Amino acid sequence: MCLILFAWNSHPDYSLVVAANRDEFYERDTEGVTWWSEHPHVLAGRDRADALGSPGTWLGFTKTGKFAALTNVRAPSEKNPDARTRGELSLMYLTSKDNPSQFIEGNAKRFQQYNGFNLLIANLSGPANAEMHWVSNRMLMGQSLRPRKIFPQKALEPGVYGLSNAMLDTPWPKVNHRVAAFAQALAMDQGQLKNADQYLKLLSDTHYASDHELPNTGVSKDWEKALSPAFVKTPNYGTRSSTVLRVRKDGQFELVERRFDASGTVGHNVVTGALSSASDSNLSV
Repeated sequence: MCLILFAWNSHPDYSLVVAANRDEFYERDTEGVTWWSEHPHVLAGRDRADALGSPGTWLGFTKTGKFAALTNVRAPSEKNPDARTRGELSLMYLTSKDNPSQFIEGNAKRFQQYNGFNLLIANLSGPANAEMHWVSNRMLMGQSLRPRKIFPQKALEPGVYGLSNAMLDTPWPKVNHRVAAFAQALAMDQGQLKNADQYLKLLSDTHYASDHELPNTGVSKDWEKALSPAFVKTPNYGTRSSTVLRVRKDGQFELVERRFDASGTVGHNVVTGALSSASDSNLSV
């Protein structure tokens, strides 16, 4: 996942709105979003790559209102090929009984086993205990990334945020450009779980950043350029899925996923339902 735009408690009708692109090699084995048979309350895509650790997910949601999404931190010089797969962290949170604060506190030592990551986790099970956190096992010191050893507990304030492969709200071009478009789409959304296409459209933007805007993350300038659009497309690597999740304050939700390979769109799923704490209505795909 290389771009996550999200609005936390900043819309009159929605607790959470997420618009996200996952970028990955086309050959990496992946399953689209579905309810997991071994974890029936978890709605998520599945990473099937052969990696150390439990197969996990880049973005998921549960019937009880838990949300998790993950990006890697782009730092090619420090990548450890023997580290555990980062996607298992998302699944660990979604299948745990912990709230975000408890999960971060209980797994702080474990975070050192992974290459750099950003993890967004939220609990929307009820207005009284709703919270959302961002946690990363890296921190920026000057121009350098360093492992983080202390993980302060601070919930995110209501607002609109952008996350790519650096720290939260790092002003990479794709983050700046798409946060503005996301805020506009959010303002036009009347809160009825309709017209997800406006979010999918802003995620499909293929505008390249100009050379002077490009970050310096340790990859070649050509690769920085190729990775600069919201929607990435190269011969072997690109945006594999675009996901829109909207959760209303009354517990109704909709998750839309559009999947891609090197040839174009290969799938489109829409899942609607209600949080189990808010309604006992059936879920539908």
